Amino acid sequence: MKKIKLCLMLAGTFLGSGLHMSVFAQVKLSATNIDEIVQTMTLEEKCHLVLGCGMHFNDEAKFPGTAGSTYAIARLGIPETYCADSQQGLRMDHHRDWDHRDYYPTDFVASMTLASTWDREAAYKVGQGIGNEVKEFGLDWILSPSMNLIRDALCGRNHEYYSEDPYLSGMIAAGYVNGVQSEGTAACPKHFIANNQETNRSNNISQMSQRALREIYLKAFEIMVKESNPWTIMTSYNKLNGPYAVQNHELLTTIVRDEWGWKGMYVSDWGGGDNAVAAMQAGNDMLQPGSDMQYQTILAAAKNGQLSMEVLDANVKRILEYVVKTHNFRGYAYTNTPDLKAHAQVVREVGADGIVLLKNGRSSSASEGGEKLLPLKGKRVALFGCTSYDWISGGSGFGGTTVGHYTVSLVEGMRSAGYEVCKPLIGIYKKHIAGEQKRLYPNGRPQFSLMPPARAEEKLFSNEELASAIDGSDVAIISLGRKSGEAADRSEADFYLKDGEKALIKQISEAYHAQGKQVVVLLDICSPIDVASWQDQVDALVCTWQGGQESGFAVADVLSGKVTPSGKLPMTFQIKYGDAYADKNFPSNVDDKTLGAMFMWGRNKDDAKKREPQKNIDFTNYEEDIYVGYRYFDSFDKPVAYPFGFGLSYTSFDYGNMRVSEKNGIFTIKVDVKNTGDYAGRNVVELFVAAPDSKKANKPAKELRNFAKTRLLQPGENETVTMTVSTADLASFNEKLSAWKTDAGLYTFMICSSASDVEAKATAKVKAYTHKVNNVLKPNVKLNLLHR
Repeated sequence: MKKIKLCLMLAGTFLGSGLHMSVFAQVKLSATNIDEIVQTMTLEEKCHLVLGCGMHFNDEAKFPGTAGSTYAIARLGIPETYCADSQQGLRMDHHRDWDHRDYYPTDFVASMTLASTWDREAAYKVGQGIGNEVKEFGLDWILSPSMNLIRDALCGRNHEYYSEDPYLSGMIAAGYVNGVQSEGTAACPKHFIANNQETNRSNNISQMSQRALREIYLKAFEIMVKESNPWTIMTSYNKLNGPYAVQNHELLTTIVRDEWGWKGMYVSDWGGGDNAVAAMQAGNDMLQPGSDMQYQTILAAAKNGQLSMEVLDANVKRILEYVVKTHNFRGYAYTNTPDLKAHAQVVREVGADGIVLLKNGRSSSASEGGEKLLPLKGKRVALFGCTSYDWISGGSGFGGTTVGHYTVSLVEGMRSAGYEVCKPLIGIYKKHIAGEQKRLYPNGRPQFSLMPPARAEEKLFSNEELASAIDGSDVAIISLGRKSGEAADRSEADFYLKDGEKALIKQISEAYHAQGKQVVVLLDICSPIDVASWQDQVDALVCTWQGGQESGFAVADVLSGKVTPSGKLPMTFQIKYGDAYADKNFPSNVDDKTLGAMFMWGRNKDDAKKREPQKNIDFTNYEEDIYVGYRYFDSFDKPVAYPFGFGLSYTSFDYGNMRVSEKNGIFTIKVDVKNTGDYAGRNVVELFVAAPDSKKANKPAKELRNFAKTRLLQPGENETVTMTVSTADLASFNEKLSAWKTDAGLYTFMICSSASDVEAKATAKVKAYTHKVNNVLKPNVKLNLLHR
């Protein structure tokens, strides 16, 4: 009798607190009862679930060094799920307390390298490898890919991004996401949206027209969402035309959920926004890393009606829809032994395919010249430049390379390809770099830092040292390096070579040329730099980007001719900083004191409210409008060092028999591509389209609308490449109508080898098309926009 009375008392207590009797049935979460679970949860449980559980940096963390986890509710069968950072692979500590094993994930290629392949399949393979390692190391969710547009050459996170073009960015990101999720791992495209600078990233307002937002910045994400349906998306730190992105209902709900039809889970960037309730109301489902203050705020708002249960329940439901798809929920028995050897091979192959050959022969022309230096004919090489001995595999920050993993050096790579590396130079550079490290870090180099490490100054050589190197080598290889990362942007000075770098190139080039020998420069860089002012001094120029752990092998594969270069630039190399219209609206010269006040989590939010807003610090006006990258240079006839889509090969290709057909608003473009050279190689086919009377209509001269990459073609071999474009794909955004609109007329379809090189073209009549959308996200200031 006492037991019956106790049960009745408990039942009354639970019912009085708003719990349902299903509690007593011990209902557990499944893919088919999410609505029931939402109704079963207490208010307190719901308010906990929408918050993360902190970052895993303490000694007792299950997965130390990872980004965090979600809230677990054991009584309802809701497990904790785990996430990790890094665009280039799973970032976590390689050591776990009381565990003798090492945990070394693969360091995949930097995003720019991947985008330079122009290969959807390569993106899928990289994503699949990362998704597999997340799974096999016991986690559920990778916080990538980063896919903001490269608006300016100096953005600190450009190494994490793909391109200046939304179509290329969206398609490469979609391939990556599809690869990650093919392993049952959640992908998380970010940072949504317009996180195009790191300076004051937690306070800056990105101010742009509705047209630029729709056509350029949202378009990349829209393509990715529709091509890959990511399980989650991360909102950005910055504000957009007023509110924080994380708290912007028009952005998160009206456009993405209502217009695009996406049903996944939003998560904030770590510490993003300033109003937890507003984030929930906007549709941002989870706030990370979560705090007790946020919990108390959300709980109070739910109790007093400021936060409706309808909104909170929708947030909770989307989180549970993510949870039921995760490895941890499904009870996957992870092995801690992914196939690292196979993944290393992917890194090597993709790293080589992403290398861009910019110049191959001494000439004032980037694409022409006399005798070709590459592939290398001699077998003795002299490696110059500190970067040759301290190779950069990727960027810094949480989106950069993994902690504690190896990087194949250029020395090892060249030796593996059968080259003899000048030994006296190895000894000289070992001593020089050690001295530089002691000068730069008198108390020892920090194990981890968000900021890029200081780089060693270049060494100049005595006549005796130089004579010995020339005598012992057939060719000189000079490596130049740049590294960047989150929390700070590069300065204008970093776009140009340092005095020591310029002096080194001059010294080595003059000395080698005097002996009838040649010089190649490797650009191990995170973003475009100046090449126009000095490239005529050297014989070959190779943009290796940053190819992850197998970098040395990948570079040697291309230099030796084992792999014919097929990479194409995913962004423009401008002649000098300031040439791009966007440059005048970018924080290119921010003093260290200002940067320090803004560092990392934007702790100056309160301070910012007390001072006058500063241009490009507190707000950035996107006055270039839609004219980003090649859209500007091409449309306004501005010369460039290397155009978007440029890249040379060891072989040559012809494009013939181009034809365009149309059926039901879908245009099919075919072209025959033939390898007419002496080396086997792959070729990127770029499809640009020009609208009729584009200047009068204030449209770019031409825009990338599709691309394809051939298989490996042997000399004399031919492949027919097929691409499609819809009438809707050709639309521009009309602000007055708040609609996507394709004007009727005669459009020009162009097969290109770069934005500046048209190989074949054909015209086709296009019918008018209009698609109305919501009139949202208007700028809250008047902008002085560029117009053709």
